[in-house]
Amino acid sequence: MKKNVAVIGVGAVGVEILRILKQRNFPIGNLRVFARSAREINIDGFKYSVEPIDCESFDNIDIALFAGTEGAKGASVQYADKFIAKGAVVIDNGNDFRLKEDVPLIVPEVNGAVVKVHKGLIANPNCTTIQAVTALGGIYEQFGLDQIILTSFQATSGAGKKAATSLWNESKALVDENQGDFDSLNKILKSDPECFDQQIAFNVLSHIGSPAEEGYTNEEWKVVNESRKIFADEAIKISATCTRVPVFTSHSESIYFVTRKDANLAQIQETLKASPGVIYDNRTLTFPIQAEGRDEVFVSRLRQDSQNKNAFWLWCVSDNLRKGAALNAVQIAESLLSK
Repeated sequence: MKKNVAVIGVGAVGVEILRILKQRNFPIGNLRVFARSAREINIDGFKYSVEPIDCESFDNIDIALFAGTEGAKGASVQYADKFIAKGAVVIDNGNDFRLKEDVPLIVPEVNGAVVKVHKGLIANPNCTTIQAVTALGGIYEQFGLDQIILTSFQATSGAGKKAATSLWNESKALVDENQGDFDSLNKILKSDPECFDQQIAFNVLSHIGSPAEEGYTNEEWKVVNESRKIFADEAIKISATCTRVPVFTSHSESIYFVTRKDANLAQIQETLKASPGVIYDNRTLTFPIQAEGRDEVFVSRLRQDSQNKNAFWLWCVSDNLRKGAALNAVQIAESLLSK
């Protein structure tokens, strides 16, 4: 049965949502695209007419996919209720509603069944969380999880198109300044950073987000709180360090985890091979560049902690604009159809 769909926002995530809807042949009756201002955009040779969202003409929309602006002036804060009042189910990629008690937070491969309890609004988790819980979902189901320690190496596109562009511009500026002297590239730019508080070119930023409780950032607390909500398990001990690296697309994560039930390496391997949304191959290393444009979470470097029982490491990579945002939102919409 075809559904009338709205996409709100045409930044990096919004464009990817439109691309994925088409790629997956989502059964769309009528498609409407909203942003701050009216214009026409071209995605892979297909033209889309963008309506100004302040027109507030939201009739006859079944599913509204918000691409993810956040905060008091975010699109979902201002308009989600208006779409819902007209009969739409809202799927929001932003941070505003994720931890609200009556709003399901869904990764379909892990907790897709909770889609049936929505009250008109469903939240899409943070990109870092989606990737981690997809990789660990089967392991949690089989063995439980006592502890997770995660370090992320996040691509610039996770901070938006401007951030990814700044990596290109800063890298080019350093090359131009040093006239091809590659021994001198790892220097501070003469100009101020374009996007982040420090230059991202040839650098690693030790934090993502704003300072929050106990010395962690709000990005790191997202991993903690969202993972517990998705697994419906407040007892999991979770700690995270989130960093920004000079990569355009695809996040990488190093994850240390401890299972509640006894498990050996072979059992964890078999579980990963059977986990939905995961490609596991311990014979091949995985890199962010190979995940770009792909839907899966790639897992490798699985190994057991020889000093701690039931403790393991894994490495995973995933396209942060697809599975980490747009694809997961579309999969939630597909779950609505099946339910």
